[in-house]
Amino acid sequence: MLGTPFLLFPRVLPSLIGSEHHRKTKFSLSGYEAAVPITEKSNPLTRNLDKADAEKIVQLLGQCDAEIFQEEGQIMPTYQRLYSESVLTTMLQVAGKVQEVLKEPDGGLVVLSGGGTSGRMAFLMSVSFNQLMRGLGQKPLYTYLIAGGDRSVVASRERTEDSALHGIEELKKVAAGKKRVIVIGISVGLSAPFVAGQMDYCMDNPAVFLPVLVGFNPVSMARQSFFLCVPLDLRNDPIEDWRSTFWQVAERMQKMQEKEEAFVLNPAIGPEGLSGSSRMKGGSATRILLETLLLAAHKTVDQGVASSQRCLLEILRTFERAHQVTYSQSSKIATLMKQVSTSLEKKGRVHLVGWQTLGIIAIMDGVECIHTFGADFRDVRGFLIGDHNDMFNEKAELTDQGPQFTFSQDDFLTSILPSLTEIDTVVFIFTLDGERKDGKDNLAEVQALVEQVRKKSPNIQALVHSTVGQSLPAPLKKLFPSIISITWPLLFFEYEGSYVQKFQRELSTKWVLNTVSTGAHVLLGKILQNHMLDLRIANSKLFWRALAMLQRFSGQSKARCIESLLQAIHFPQPLSDDVRAAPISRHVQVAHEKEKVIPTALLSLVLRCATAEAKARLAAAPSVCEVVRSALSGPGQKRSTRALGDPKDCGAVN
Repeated sequence: MLGTPFLLFPRVLPSLIGSEHHRKTKFSLSGYEAAVPITEKSNPLTRNLDKADAEKIVQLLGQCDAEIFQEEGQIMPTYQRLYSESVLTTMLQVAGKVQEVLKEPDGGLVVLSGGGTSGRMAFLMSVSFNQLMRGLGQKPLYTYLIAGGDRSVVASRERTEDSALHGIEELKKVAAGKKRVIVIGISVGLSAPFVAGQMDYCMDNPAVFLPVLVGFNPVSMARQSFFLCVPLDLRNDPIEDWRSTFWQVAERMQKMQEKEEAFVLNPAIGPEGLSGSSRMKGGSATRILLETLLLAAHKTVDQGVASSQRCLLEILRTFERAHQVTYSQSSKIATLMKQVSTSLEKKGRVHLVGWQTLGIIAIMDGVECIHTFGADFRDVRGFLIGDHNDMFNEKAELTDQGPQFTFSQDDFLTSILPSLTEIDTVVFIFTLDGERKDGKDNLAEVQALVEQVRKKSPNIQALVHSTVGQSLPAPLKKLFPSIISITWPLLFFEYEGSYVQKFQRELSTKWVLNTVSTGAHVLLGKILQNHMLDLRIANSKLFWRALAMLQRFSGQSKARCIESLLQAIHFPQPLSDDVRAAPISRHVQVAHEKEKVIPTALLSLVLRCATAEAKARLAAAPSVCEVVRSALSGPGQKRSTRALGDPKDCGAVN
């Protein structure tokens, strides 16, 4: 039986308060922040991110990324961490299950699945491990699922993750005829219906499927309705098109884990540097955790031994070293951030041009700026140089779909290069030891493209990965006014081990690009404290995150905030009872096409003005956060800003 869609009209809210389960729930923190899932909390390290300069932004975001590797007891002492014994034990158990499929590959399949950033990570890891298997002369056993299909890899289509039934149908298609299927469902906040439906379906069909859930909240904080970002006593409603909540699915998986019929991998990694922006720390931790356990499975299966905790720790420590190596380039990362911010401020474009899988990282970073910062898809865009024919499930989905779905080398040469201007910035991302499948020298190709771009814009920079002993050829080096050069020690010599360095470089690239694009938008005034005030409401999760921000900064009631948010979404249409009572999906459908919805609603609340006046004030302001900050600091606003903006009044994570 399908769940009844949740109706938004405020009169239903009191019936959701104070369920028996939530009255019994204990939290390690007090106040508003304590009732918010870890992945949605405000990180105290970055409370004043909006006031930082470029160098300070890099430092703060680097410190937040370092929290991934902090051990149990350092922060959030009540939660298990990446290095906790319980997490390592579960990783070994999952690696063992993967080895079983590798040993008897006929009829076997490993599916990596998620929506949005999680789905893009699933795509990249599937590509990498299939490449590893082909290099060993083995038949590839990995595939990926992303909510919305292949178009969601290269474009922002976050709304598609709201359907559990869509997830199940996609899983049935790829698993048809298989005898043993491991399904690794990735949902950073334990919230995506697309993944919840798949996990539920796997548990109902244990003869074929083994579900593995990956996220970074305790199960007690898993999504229990669409109220992801508000206190837990309001989150007790099923997914719109499904019979269960995510919390119910995760609880069931925990019980089945005792018999190794399901697994939950959910270490706490601390709040994001930019509140709720799971593309950053959540996406990085997803890769670190899964690449570690999958690579450990591959490294040991041919030796006829089980993966060991020592093997896991060796790989995890290489990722930890990658963090140190990456942020040793902080000053140059800050320089790139300022250049990107300058281009965007002048209404120029930023193009991230990466070779091979580094190009996939570039594409992801550009796509995720759209819903994170309310950016236009042309503002920051990634392009993949090199062959990608064997990467996608359905490459036809990306053919002739319009400019939003262009990402290839040909697309850059035909659509971008001719229209480049002197205010645009182009970042080239490559390795010194990369060689194409056709045997051509990668660096010669890089130099040829850089020379073409220099004729159009002087704003070119490079992010270059090399190993000890390698250096950038002088003719290529002199073309770049600034280079972020990251040198890696040669750590591994066996084939599988060489993939650790590949993964280090990809993760390092992700850290640099995430920091640069986030910091650039901070410098543009898109962030209030450490909150994404101008995010685009692309799915139900982001709807409730928007509501949480309105409550936090206005200090007004949930009902009043909902009313103001709906007015901003549906403006200029007046709100009727029918509109108020519509399911979340209808409001998201309207909101995801509109800009500045949250700032409009917040100004309306704080200034007690009509939506039309709030929109006019935003249109006349030099930046979104400047006008909002001015309103919050105006006469009569002291109480509301203190109530939800002061760390003393919101429980902080220690």
